[in-house]
Amino acid sequence: MLEILAITFPIFALVALGYGSVRLGPFAPSDMRALGLFVMNVALPALLFTAVAEQSVTETLSPAYLSVFLAGGLATIAATWAWHTARGTGPARKAIAVMGSTCPNSGYVGYPLMLLLLPEKAGLILAMNLVVETFVLIPLTLLLLESSRPRSGARLGTRARRAVVEVARRPMVLGLLAGVAVSLTGLSLPSGVTRLLDLLAQSTGAIALFVIGGSLVGLPVKGNRALATEIVAGKLLVHPALTALALVALPALGGLTILDPDLRMAVILSAAVPMFGIYALLAQDYGHEGIASLALLGATAGAFVTLTGLLAVLS
Repeated sequence: MLEILAITFPIFALVALGYGSVRLGPFAPSDMRALGLFVMNVALPALLFTAVAEQSVTETLSPAYLSVFLAGGLATIAATWAWHTARGTGPARKAIAVMGSTCPNSGYVGYPLMLLLLPEKAGLILAMNLVVETFVLIPLTLLLLESSRPRSGARLGTRARRAVVEVARRPMVLGLLAGVAVSLTGLSLPSGVTRLLDLLAQSTGAIALFVIGGSLVGLPVKGNRALATEIVAGKLLVHPALTALALVALPALGGLTILDPDLRMAVILSAAVPMFGIYALLAQDYGHEGIASLALLGATAGAFVTLTGLLAVLS
């Protein structure tokens, strides 16, 4: 157990340090935004580029891993949607619940976790997670959110196309695509450029966790606590459970290679991290930032227990 705590404690200690640094000083909430922009637009793109460019595409993208992670996410969307439909949850709150239960924070929490657990594979795991999240899970949940508005189908289609274009323009996606291009062409980057990118990539983990903690300060804590609790349970328990089920079921159905032990553990843990940091911000546009903030706070705190327990079972 002490070995497991040695992995999870530094992660959540950094989150707590970020929270305390904003709550008590010397940092302000605006500082967290600046640091978050650095991670999102500079450090993470450099990390993804180096992780992919230095490997062959076949080594970078594991179809089996991608299939399991995708199946677990889609199953969570379906299960959460069905659960809240049966309970009569309103359209917008139901879509908020689906997003919170399905979209993990792979860049800010998942990657630092993998960096401590599987340092040689952490970058590749992040790249594969972001392929599924960026091109499927996030656009699909955003589309569900947008469909809760009383608008015409044509307007919804326009918004969906804009969302896809916006996703494709993100620096993280551009870094990932540039890495794939370099990998396919077999180009060798100058050592100075490689060292620069490595330095930027190495800054990602600690700063990202610090930003997560600092960003929790000031979130509204009024909302439907029962629904927020269900979202937390969906993210920390249902999503990894359905991903584990996909891990067993897909190879049994045939045509899918069984993952090695490291990737089996990684795909379940990747599904078990809290929801992404801009969750409450996205919910604000639909008038449900209170529910999302409560769920984000609960999932971030609860993940220390659930991730520690999962590591005890899986390792």
